[in-house]
Amino acid sequence: MLKRVFLAPDPGRIRLRFAARAVLGIGLAVVVCALAGHSLTGAVTGGLAALLALFTVTDPTVRGQALTTAMLPAAGLPVLAAAALLHDHPVARDLAFLAVVGLGVYARRWGPRGHSLGVFAFMMYFAAQFLQARTEQLAEVSASVLLSVLTAAAVRFGLWCYERRLPPAVVPPPPAGTGLARVTTRQAIQATTGAGFALVMGQLVSGQRWYWAVGATWWVFVNTTSRGETLVRGFRRVLGTVIGIGLALFVAVPAHGDGPLTALVVAVSVFGIFYTAAVSYTWMMLWVTVLAAMLYGLLGVLTPGLLALRLVETGVGALGAALAVALVLPVTTHSVTDAWIQRALRCVHACTAQTAARLAGTAGADPAPTVAELEQLLARVRLSVAPLVHPLNPMLGRKRRARRVLGLLDDCAREIRGLVAVAGDPEASHDARLAAACRRVEAAVEALTGGRDLAARTAPAGTGPALAHLHGLERALAELAAPLRAPSGSPLVGA
Repeated sequence: MLKRVFLAPDPGRIRLRFAARAVLGIGLAVVVCALAGHSLTGAVTGGLAALLALFTVTDPTVRGQALTTAMLPAAGLPVLAAAALLHDHPVARDLAFLAVVGLGVYARRWGPRGHSLGVFAFMMYFAAQFLQARTEQLAEVSASVLLSVLTAAAVRFGLWCYERRLPPAVVPPPPAGTGLARVTTRQAIQATTGAGFALVMGQLVSGQRWYWAVGATWWVFVNTTSRGETLVRGFRRVLGTVIGIGLALFVAVPAHGDGPLTALVVAVSVFGIFYTAAVSYTWMMLWVTVLAAMLYGLLGVLTPGLLALRLVETGVGALGAALAVALVLPVTTHSVTDAWIQRALRCVHACTAQTAARLAGTAGADPAPTVAELEQLLARVRLSVAPLVHPLNPMLGRKRRARRVLGLLDDCAREIRGLVAVAGDPEASHDARLAAACRRVEAAVEALTGGRDLAARTAPAGTGPALAHLHGLERALAELAAPLRAPSGSPLVGA
């Protein structure tokens, strides 16, 4: 886990800039709220709104990101108002919370924008419970949200918009389907059911901090699709919380809400959340736990007992999520992984075709977008297969096969990148053998996706760079056939 965080590649220092900008944007948002005369409650709400505006908005283009950021208050403020108005009506408050959970997850069917708006709406309701916001505070906290989102947007799109110099991100659309066949619909029902369990059990554990359990259930479902992904994410959330509580006992409790020390640790925690989010959910949760502990210290309510309660509530929330994905309209790991692998293989086909057209001199042929899409699809395959390659998974045979599949898919991506680099050389020219090799690659992909047999080929001696990459791609695709075709009754990643 340590190696994954500190030795993970950071091309262009994107993660570093992402984290540094977050510290700047959130810090400025809190300062603006303070200068506006807002209370500690308003400043904390504003800081959270700025964090969400900088963290959750992931549209592929800068223009799309700006539009989504502008829409955040429209999604969050009505929810914040409802939470404040229903504060003294527990039954209505709880039912409204479950409705926000279900609608927030269902909104993911509309892609990154729906996901961002759903997360923001949920967190505004959660923040109202965290800060015990009431009707008389509604005007102030709403103003804090608006000021903070504006400040975060000014930093992200004005002061430090490094995304303008990057190519637009490629975001693979979610798996298709209608009704209950749509994954987002099933997840919305699962999340609402799990949150209902967490809400009831969380209130039995603590009448004041029950919302922690609901929050744990919600975040376990974020960025997951299958049952296995959700279970692994729940485990990592609990592990990160345990480690974070241990760190908070040595940092947050002794601080006793000391202003300068709290500001420093909060800044470090924010940086840690943003810097580690892309590579380790466990580490991200560690920093989230430390951040929450420092805020409770600032509010004057932090004790070791409160940290222990947070661990218990987190466990309740993770259990609620686990029960929901196991018992309510389960989405199997096997079906999701198979769908992502099929899409990755079809993308290999498209990359090869575009590259061959580029080498043949076809005007407008550009393999770069499909290569970027392939990288994103492989990232989704890795996320989907994570339950099988997890160290605690006892199914060693399936673990070996899954690792073999990941390795061969990485080989395919490496050969594709090499092929595209050759195609980008202005000296590269069409070779009659390229067309034949490309047809063999296309046939290999069609055989894999159609369940037919294919044989590996040996690259002839003296081939050029393009042909060498194509023959390497052929070999990788041929070797994929064995691990992808499981023995009877033994699918690649289980149910």
